[in-house]
Amino acid sequence: MRDLLDTVNGYVFSNALVYLCLGAGLYFSIRSRFVQVRQVKEMVRLMLKGEKSPSGVSSFQALTMSLAGRIGTGNIAGVATAIAFGGPGAMFWMWAVAFLGASTSYVECTLGQVYKTRDDLTGEYRGGPAYYLSRAMAHTRAASAFKVYGLVFAAVTMLACGVLLPGVQANSMASAMSGAWGVSPWVIGVATVIVLAFVIIGGVKRIAAFASVVVPFMAVVYILLALIIVFANAGEVPGILKLIFESAFGLDAGFGAIVGSAVLWGVKRGVYSNEAGQGTGPHAAAAAEVSHPAKQGLVQAFAVYVDTLFVCSATGFLILSTGAYRVFEGESETGAVLAEGGDFLPADAAVGPSYAQAGFDTLWNGAGSTFIAVSLAFFCLTTIIAYYYMAETNLRFLLGRFNTIEIPGIRSTLGGTSTRILQAVILAAVVQGAVSTATEAWVLGDIGVGLMAWLNIVGIIILQQPAYKCLRDYERQKKSGLDPQFDPIALGIRGATFWENYDPSTGKDRVPAGERQAPTAPD
Repeated sequence: MRDLLDTVNGYVFSNALVYLCLGAGLYFSIRSRFVQVRQVKEMVRLMLKGEKSPSGVSSFQALTMSLAGRIGTGNIAGVATAIAFGGPGAMFWMWAVAFLGASTSYVECTLGQVYKTRDDLTGEYRGGPAYYLSRAMAHTRAASAFKVYGLVFAAVTMLACGVLLPGVQANSMASAMSGAWGVSPWVIGVATVIVLAFVIIGGVKRIAAFASVVVPFMAVVYILLALIIVFANAGEVPGILKLIFESAFGLDAGFGAIVGSAVLWGVKRGVYSNEAGQGTGPHAAAAAEVSHPAKQGLVQAFAVYVDTLFVCSATGFLILSTGAYRVFEGESETGAVLAEGGDFLPADAAVGPSYAQAGFDTLWNGAGSTFIAVSLAFFCLTTIIAYYYMAETNLRFLLGRFNTIEIPGIRSTLGGTSTRILQAVILAAVVQGAVSTATEAWVLGDIGVGLMAWLNIVGIIILQQPAYKCLRDYERQKKSGLDPQFDPIALGIRGATFWENYDPSTGKDRVPAGERQAPTAPD
């Protein structure tokens, strides 16, 4: 089974996907005139300002929901793995995929807002790749093909977010906490399930409220403490920057042979961490209450910066400035050691959180394992919660196929039962991941990320045009001194059925609910 999974992972997360992520990001950057640079100030303003309603969360809550999915074990264990198998140069490629990926995130998250809908069972906003893949082309001859495309993405996302990805987070959390405190992974898995059950059963509002408190607090604390370590080793920073850039392009003799690995692992772990193009961000973006889709697209573009340029960079500089790393040949811990930062890292330290733990121990000896364990506990917990929300959103999409059933109560019964089954599955996946080996968990996680990224990036390359129309419309209205309001009909955007009946200026439907046609299955 292990050989089979490795083979599947080799095809799914191949070099082709790596270059697709980079190429798509560059293309979207050019098409949007580098929106990730031009609109940084507006991103920050929108992040701190926003409305919420009984149906939608605020822009900030949507951002934190998105960050809950982005900030997880990839920001600690993932960065360490990228350095171990790709060398210090992997950090440069993580930055590159974050910079380019910010434009990708803008496109996919704006599409998520344009084609969102109101959940027929809960009244909450729902959206994501499955929705825009099926709706954006509904008026064309390719409508049937894209309906199937949307269904496939929904099924893959339920598999990835409900089964494959939670195990990676649970495994890293359990490993760190077990190493720090000697607690059995089984105990950690069960305790995690209890906390998760309380949050996810409360629905999107409770998830948003939880994320809006926990994510900013832990991210800020982690970054500040990591920066204290880096400042304590400030004299090493110029040399580290030189090493990162030289090894990224094979200019350093010690890492010249693994420049390909630097690109692969930097992009691979960068995408895993910031999730730009993976299709996860649009789910949270669609839940926001905004007057124009571009608003949330810009906010979510900034989320990529927060994840990679802030949190991942904090981990990378922590590890490199303290010398708590080893670089292996052949992308395996069994390979020859090409370089190591110093003798502080224990000889038996496994690739992963132990690198960051050792880095913290250089200043606060003995405290590193506890701090990383606590950080991972919060980061991984919020990420699993975000995964559940995405899996549930795609379940709602699939259940939309039953909207034509006329039997009283059957849709609500089907929806409630299937939701409880999904909750049980993801909770079981958490326990299984906690007691699995790290290698098994990461292989499954990479397959999940890769499958979603392939489907989503190809889809948004085809469907990107409405995102640019939204951007131009938003910038035009801002230039005129207006608070931008979205009208898809005026922009020639078809399939945005929610917005066609919604008045952004009042936050209400233009047509009274009783006079509207009954909602149909997602197209």
